[in-house]
Amino acid sequence: MVFAERLRRLLPALWAGWLLCLALLATPAPFATLDGPMAGRVVGRMLAQDAYTGIALGVLVLVLERVAARRRAAGGQGSQFSTGMALALGALFCTVAGYFGLQPMMVAARAGQGALSFGQLHAISAGFFVVKLALVLALAWRGAAGPVLSRPASS
Repeated sequence: MVFAERLRRLLPALWAGWLLCLALLATPAPFATLDGPMAGRVVGRMLAQDAYTGIALGVLVLVLERVAARRRAAGGQGSQFSTGMALALGALFCTVAGYFGLQPMMVAARAGQGALSFGQLHAISAGFFVVKLALVLALAWRGAAGPVLSRPASS
C-alpha cells in the first residue's frame, strides 16, 4: 500500500510538470523557429501526444484516488468518492472534451464549415487546457500537503 500511496502523490506532480513544460516551453518554441503552418503541425502533434498521455495518467490517478478513498471510507474517515477523484475526473473530462471533442470541429472550421471559427474553437480548447492544468496542479498540491507516510519499524 505504501507504493500505491506514493504513486498517488507523485503522478499528479509529474503530470503537472508535463503540462507546464508543454505550455511554457514546447508549444511556443516551434512558433519562434518555424513558419506558421509547420509550427501548427508540430504543436498539433504534441497536443495529440498530450491527449493520449493525459488519458493514461488521468485514469491511473483516478484509480489510485479511488483505492485511497475506499481505504479511508473503510476506516470510517470519509466517503468512497473523494475530492481527488473529482479533480481527476475533471482533468479527464477536460482532456477528452478539449482534444477529442474539439479537434474534429477545428478541422472542419479550417475548411470553412461549422458554426464557430477556428479561432473561437482554439480559445475554447486553450480554456480546457488551462482548467485541466489547474485541476492537475490542485491534485499535486493536495498530494504534497498530505501527511508523510512512514513504514513501521521492523525488529
